[in-house]
Amino acid sequence: MVASTHWMASAAAHGILERGGNAFDAVVAGGFVLHVVEPHLNGPGGDLVGLFARADAPREPVVLVGQGPAPAGASIAHFQGEGLDLVPGAGGLAAAVPGAVDAWLLLLRDHGSMELADVLTPVTQIARDGAPLLPTTVATIERVADLFRRHWPTSADLWMPEGEVPRAGDLHRNPRYADVLDGLVDAGRSASTREERVDAARAAWATGRVAHAASDFLAVPHRHSSGTDHSAVIRATDFASFRAGYESAVVAEFRDHRVAKAGAWTQGPSLLQALRILEPFDDETLDPGTATGAHTILEALKLALADRDAHFGDGADLAPLFLEEYVASRRALITPRASHSWRPGRLPHVAESPPLPPLRRSGETVTAAGTGEPTVQASGDTRGDTCHIDVVDRWGNLVSITPSAGWLQSSPVIPDLGFCLGTRLQMTWLDPKSPSALVPGRRPRTTLSPTMVFAADGSRIALGTPGGDQQDQWQLPFLLRLLVGGYEPQQAVDAPTLHTTALIDSFWPREWSPAGVVVEDRLGEDLIADLIDRGHDVVRAGPWRLGRLSAVGIQPDGVRLWAAANPRGMQGYAVGR
Repeated sequence: MVASTHWMASAAAHGILERGGNAFDAVVAGGFVLHVVEPHLNGPGGDLVGLFARADAPREPVVLVGQGPAPAGASIAHFQGEGLDLVPGAGGLAAAVPGAVDAWLLLLRDHGSMELADVLTPVTQIARDGAPLLPTTVATIERVADLFRRHWPTSADLWMPEGEVPRAGDLHRNPRYADVLDGLVDAGRSASTREERVDAARAAWATGRVAHAASDFLAVPHRHSSGTDHSAVIRATDFASFRAGYESAVVAEFRDHRVAKAGAWTQGPSLLQALRILEPFDDETLDPGTATGAHTILEALKLALADRDAHFGDGADLAPLFLEEYVASRRALITPRASHSWRPGRLPHVAESPPLPPLRRSGETVTAAGTGEPTVQASGDTRGDTCHIDVVDRWGNLVSITPSAGWLQSSPVIPDLGFCLGTRLQMTWLDPKSPSALVPGRRPRTTLSPTMVFAADGSRIALGTPGGDQQDQWQLPFLLRLLVGGYEPQQAVDAPTLHTTALIDSFWPREWSPAGVVVEDRLGEDLIADLIDRGHDVVRAGPWRLGRLSAVGIQPDGVRLWAAANPRGMQGYAVGR
């Protein structure tokens, strides 16, 4: 079974399974296809976070680390010397070391079974022959067209080849990226084993054409979201010093289920904390389709996300967040009224209270084109997503990966490569006291947040969604409906959802809405009116707008499989047999 945010990625991954490949071969093929078919949502210059559990260790989740660190030259002093008080949301100065490609290759080397050339065949074919542009891709290009024409001509050359914004459905070809992939395959031609061939490709990525072309091109000053021009600080040596790796997952219990996430360098543990806060409530209070349930879930999320913003960062110790005494103290803060305050908790091992970031209320700043996750409209009110893919194979290997960044509007296209670098450093603070401060060699805290769930009866689930700060927020109602409400997986994906904006936005210009809530209208006028009466500032998003969840699962017998994909946007796809 495969489920992803784009039908062509699902088709490519399923094709690998049909040819005898395993889940790791399949997810890598689908992941590289996402670079080509959802270029406004991810790219080769971006990053990823993954979770997987092998069939021979089915209840032992492992984290795939595809998040690169800040370059050696990315210091707070340098950014402040450039006249900046925040890391920009667009432009090469905000680039972390790209981690996605090396992570895909590492996963293939260690857990796949097929040759890199065979896995990449559908990718290079699509890149050369063309993929139809999505309406959302075209809308993104249209909103940044002036930026491309005036400041990023290499991006205009690739995305507006006739000088005009293309139309939805037009075929977009990227032969330069196909050449990059062919170069990775060619690097291992003389190696004697499959693993050595993949390692040769990894070395070529880190030390060859990509590293030098990217660092040389972005060293030239170019326009950033700040409205000023800057040179990037990333160098070829930064590429050479990074390799993807693995880590142990963070796990928490909820209603006879073990839920696994990546660590404090992601926002993932906030979902675990929200589940722990909600655990003792009765089933009705955990129903997102009731007014009390929606309110309780929103308030729990606000508390968990406040702790995220105050305490999460690469290397942070989050164990105290899951102590029952601490969780109970957070739970006690939920009242029948909506909170309008930022309320992180005080951790016993932290000497000082959490530093208060500069809280810019929504609307107080103007967002520039190309920024956010990704913000693509000057008014700041149009958000994109990222990508996600889940795979389970006939042996029981289970994989869930969320790739992102390096989207087409993040920084100028590197002409020799056909893609740009990401802007993940915008999630760091230029405050050395912050746990997510910008530090050379440290990973920025990312929003990418896949999930795995292990039930007492032996069933297993892999899931995730695009959506920046909303990723874990949209996963929470899905999990509550599935694990508490008894919904079928596709019903839980389809059900109307909501999220809070009462958090410190992870993306430039780092705004917040003290009591903001966004809802799908299908939740009903009575529920929405109740939220307003409780003090929530509600924005209606429309009937089918929030979330792009996908999931796959294994039934308790270990044989029957299922998959579910998001219908919003008519783009996600689940396939299997």
